Amino acid sequence: MLRIDPSDAIPIWKQIEEGVHRLIATGTLGPNDPVSSVRELARDLRVNPLTVSKAYRRLADAGVLTVRRGEGTFVSAQPPTMAAEERFRKLRDAARRYVTTARTLSADHEESLTAVRQALSELDGSTKSPSTRK
Repeated sequence: MLRIDPSDAIPIWKQIEEGVHRLIATGTLGPNDPVSSVRELARDLRVNPLTVSKAYRRLADAGVLTVRRGEGTFVSAQPPTMAAEERFRKLRDAARRYVTTARTLSADHEESLTAVRQALSELDGSTKSPSTRK
């Protein structure tokens, strides 16, 4: 399920975009799966349909979603490939945002890393810590 936080500084369209990426990354949405229509998702999230439309358009432009006229919007059959440099840049930017949040919460280094390990394990569907996996 997609959730947004209207009080978050991140724009709602970006939260929707990141939420769809997360649903795909966790396997909740797979290749060729339909996604909610713009109107349905806007109603469910209680946001302006133009906000959802912007997120969907950006996802379609990135090759994450495919629009089939008369049928709807679907997860692309082939996820887009990303150059290693671009992937690293995105990871670094996300890591910086996370570290800023951790510091704002006065989390120490180990607590911050533990939270990352737990999140990775949850995404992998595993209860093991990534450091104990072989």
